[in-house]
Amino acid sequence: MAFLNVEQSLTGRSWQGPGLELERAAEMMAQQSEIPAPVCQVLARRGVPLHEAKGFLTPQLKDLLPDPRRLKDMEVAAQRFLLAVQQRQRIAVFADYDVDGGGSAALLLVWLRQMGQVATLYVPDRIDEGYGPNDAAMAALARDHDLIICVDCGTLSHAPIAAAKGADVVVLDHHLGGETLPDCVAVVNPNRQDEDGELGYFCAAGVVFLMLVEARRQLREGGHGTGPDLMALLDLVALATVADVAPLIGANRALVRQGLKVMAARQRPGLVALADVSRMDSAPSTYSLGFMLGPRVNAGGRIGKADLGARLLSTDDPHEAASIAERLDQLNSERREIENAVRAAAMEQAEARGFDAPLVWAAGEGWHPGVVGIVASRLKEAAGRPAVVIGLDGDEGKGSGRSVSGIDLGAAIQRLASDGLLIKGGGHKMAAGLSVKRDQLEPAMARLSELLEKQGAGDLGPADLKLDGVLMPGAATVEMIEQIEQAGPFGAGAPAPRYAFPDLQIRFAKRVGETHLKLSLSDGMGGGIDAICFGAFDTPMGQCLLDHGGARFHFAGRLEINLWRGRQSPQLRLEDAAPA
Repeated sequence: MAFLNVEQSLTGRSWQGPGLELERAAEMMAQQSEIPAPVCQVLARRGVPLHEAKGFLTPQLKDLLPDPRRLKDMEVAAQRFLLAVQQRQRIAVFADYDVDGGGSAALLLVWLRQMGQVATLYVPDRIDEGYGPNDAAMAALARDHDLIICVDCGTLSHAPIAAAKGADVVVLDHHLGGETLPDCVAVVNPNRQDEDGELGYFCAAGVVFLMLVEARRQLREGGHGTGPDLMALLDLVALATVADVAPLIGANRALVRQGLKVMAARQRPGLVALADVSRMDSAPSTYSLGFMLGPRVNAGGRIGKADLGARLLSTDDPHEAASIAERLDQLNSERREIENAVRAAAMEQAEARGFDAPLVWAAGEGWHPGVVGIVASRLKEAAGRPAVVIGLDGDEGKGSGRSVSGIDLGAAIQRLASDGLLIKGGGHKMAAGLSVKRDQLEPAMARLSELLEKQGAGDLGPADLKLDGVLMPGAATVEMIEQIEQAGPFGAGAPAPRYAFPDLQIRFAKRVGETHLKLSLSDGMGGGIDAICFGAFDTPMGQCLLDHGGARFHFAGRLEINLWRGRQSPQLRLEDAAPA
């Protein structure tokens, strides 16, 4: 039976509770430990046994960080990197234009600067050059550098790496590898086909950090000290991990948890300036990294100058940091305007094709390549299916795709590229990019739909909403939320607990910003809680709640602490609702 008898909510989902077995496990853990009951619920849902609970709540990086040498080519990559440092060779860092690429580049640039060496940063223009290394850029860098390090890209770049004649190339990446690797000094990538995949959850910045750990070991073993303080770099790793939606499992939990502490100390000029321009008025959290800082760093690569993000994250000049952060904030506002226009057109086109196909897709003339990935995410959320959005320009289209759990979009797009239906394409399970000839668009999307249907995408319906329990407004206190956060950080692969608040009335509902909905909810007995539902104003659920007519509803979402004028209060981040 559906939880609270909600078979079909306002978003079309069935609500599913935690089940009696999980409830009993949480209750038993609370009885046998001093851990608060709400935290025990989170631990039980994660399958954490009692004897591991303490270690889970206080993850130590030294216990969770894998030996870097578990990854193929790691030892030789660090050796070549240190040789360049010790011989004062000329080093170039070729980075992707997103947060993971920028964070990865900044890790190397900052480390090298602390070793007294300046490296060249190269970030390709999204529109003119596209993703990853290209022949012209690599050949030009090779003329003036001894070592080129490709971060968050390069695993599939056989020809561009071959064009880097006269320079050695090292690749530090996490994107899905092909059957063969480019001919270079090292390709360190947990998602190479000859890796076991156990470390495949690392983003590129995590891989770069592991390389610096290995470099530190080699320095120490060679009697050359230990190099810069790596713990101080974890704010960059945390930002890249969260913004790249890497799962917060294993070592990533410890990296992000420690990185948030480093960030809270406000020692990195770029992140301080970015936090200030984002009007962050509380300690950094996974939410602020993913939804406030990350989008602004990304804005440079999407619609501005591609290297702004990496420059911001690597600068040690507060004045330069403030200037770049201000520019990125402006670009982010422009990005939102462009995104809204493309989203409206793409949604209309995709709905006309039908949301029940294995693949939901849309393509339009002149759609900005910098926003197609975000719009694909919106289509995916609306349909519950993998989505691809493509901007057409001349004879070609450049697009981006987003997938849902259990469907490997990156492998399907890579297959499409190897079959010759795409100019190029690649990525990972949940996100991928592609370039396609205009006259191949329809057959390419038809074939992609077939490949995804074989994975089961055609059988997907609205995903059940999994709930961790029922709460009344009076039980949702700041103290309780702080207790729950002990089990964090929460994010991809480690969702925060979601609670149902049954049978509440809406005291008021109003639009805030352009598309958000703010509500005040009451149980009719003196208890109440405020709720915020992002992007809901123009959705069927949002309109139903606005026109409630006094009806009562069940509400579901995640709890957070809202800080307003120095006062903390509990707030429900609303995800779904159903008539009571």
